[in-house]
Amino acid sequence: MSLPKHALGLQIFNMLMKRYFIQLSYNGTAYHGWQVQLNTLSTIQQVINEMLSKLLNEGVTVMGCGRTDTGVHATDYYAHFDTSVDLLADKAKWIFKFNHALPADIAIHDILKVKENANARFDAVARTYQYIINKKKDPFRIASSCFIYGDLNVAEMNKASKVLFDYADFSAFAKSNTQTGSNICKLYKAEWREENDLLIFTISADRFLRNMVRAIVGTMLEIGKGKTTIEELREIIDSKNRSNAGLSAHACGLYLIKVDYPTDYFKQIE
Repeated sequence: MSLPKHALGLQIFNMLMKRYFIQLSYNGTAYHGWQVQLNTLSTIQQVINEMLSKLLNEGVTVMGCGRTDTGVHATDYYAHFDTSVDLLADKAKWIFKFNHALPADIAIHDILKVKENANARFDAVARTYQYIINKKKDPFRIASSCFIYGDLNVAEMNKASKVLFDYADFSAFAKSNTQTGSNICKLYKAEWREENDLLIFTISADRFLRNMVRAIVGTMLEIGKGKTTIEELREIIDSKNRSNAGLSAHACGLYLIKVDYPTDYFKQIE
């Protein structure tokens, strides 16, 4: 039995579809986070969907490597999508066209051909975030760092960072009422460093819970101010109760800076 013409055409079209990753960065100040939402058009995913659909002349939906909240930034972010257009025939041209069509606060850096089942979100093996605190009021860093007035005990905050490695369940730092199946995360790095007037927290893990980094930073700041002790931090984590941890640090200081995929993941696909 032969297929109807429209079904045959759809089958041929699907065979022509290729999967690509885009590597991008964005300043999240003007956006309500990465993910498309029903109550606003101002999300990074929405803007990129509309741009790609218009330039490629077909409906395109990108899947991001993770969800960033309102005001959070990314210097290294990946998303995948399918298209029938050959983007590698003249990659430089397409990168230029994409960037020309995007607002100034979103930039595409690379286009990568991947296997048809590659997934920017589920194939990532690690992610790294940085939280930037400005110890000196700077009008040029208002939206790109969090200004904290007063002294912080950085040595004590680094001791607290080491405590995190004793745990795998980070429920105490997870936003409540989410659909996450597990609050277990494997931590690879957590440390504070001072750099001139900046205090920078870097944290890496195989996965992160929603709001987890900002909740950890907010709790660490309480330790740095002498309001919470290391022993109390252990009690907070053991409680698995978000209400016991500190307030979430402001979104403006948070950056997704690195996403890792398996070795040879981006090896050239013919």
